[in-house]
Amino acid sequence: MDLHLVTYFVAVVDHGGITKAAQALYISQPSLSQAIRTLERRLGTTLFDRTGRRLTLTDDGRTLEVSARRILADVERAKRKVADVRELTAGRVEIATFSAFSIHPVVELVQRFRSRYPGITVRISDVDGPAGVHSALRRGAAEIGVTDLSVEHAGMIAIPVLEQEMVLAIHPELAAGLPDPVTRAQVREVPLVLDLGSRASAVRAGDLLGEQNVVVDCAHPSAIWEFVMRGTGGTVVPRKVAEQQMPSATVRALVPPLKRPVGLVLRAGEPSPAAAAFIATSTAQASGA
Repeated sequence: MDLHLVTYFVAVVDHGGITKAAQALYISQPSLSQAIRTLERRLGTTLFDRTGRRLTLTDDGRTLEVSARRILADVERAKRKVADVRELTAGRVEIATFSAFSIHPVVELVQRFRSRYPGITVRISDVDGPAGVHSALRRGAAEIGVTDLSVEHAGMIAIPVLEQEMVLAIHPELAAGLPDPVTRAQVREVPLVLDLGSRASAVRAGDLLGEQNVVVDCAHPSAIWEFVMRGTGGTVVPRKVAEQQMPSATVRALVPPLKRPVGLVLRAGEPSPAAAAFIATSTAQASGA
């Protein structure tokens, strides 16, 4: 049943006749009469009693009226929801990332976005490295990925956001004798606690791995920080993470410096209004590492 026929039917009921309903709808009286006859023909019943001067509903007409008003109310609610999403007063944006970026820059990016669009919910899913980000995007489980841009993102749109300075965070006792900055060759002699799955690209690019200096391979950032605090080994993290999450650790810059480009990736095509807004806020005031 066409929505415009439902609208015409309710208008005739509300206005008590074809003439006034046609005026309210800004259509001709013959066109409205024809539309009502079309509706009756499709339903196989008579909706109005036409014996008097004023149209009155038949029993079938009264039954249809209940459903018709419900349909129009549902349509109006749907229109309002669509408008809310397009006006960014409601909705959700789906983001996929992994442990290397779960603190920085994801927290800052989401806080910046939420401060401007408080009606939008942000859903963050944890995946297994850059490949997991790609998989989530292709499946439609997320619309935006926050990931390392130093790896290949074939078939995806990549949007640079910031560059992280990677540093060595280490227990003060293990830092004794290490210069600041510390060379990469010296880091290869330091016991390290790393998430090799998510940080492999940055670590290998920096040539920081010795033959056996990774003593713990751990995918949980909070556990890595605890290992560092207990003196198990050092870790290679963004400077902001080291300073904010491991305040009692000793931080050593690397020489030559190791930078990790971070950005957003998404599938080709027009993003949703919420995703477009997240991209805009992420790139407009991108902070340094």
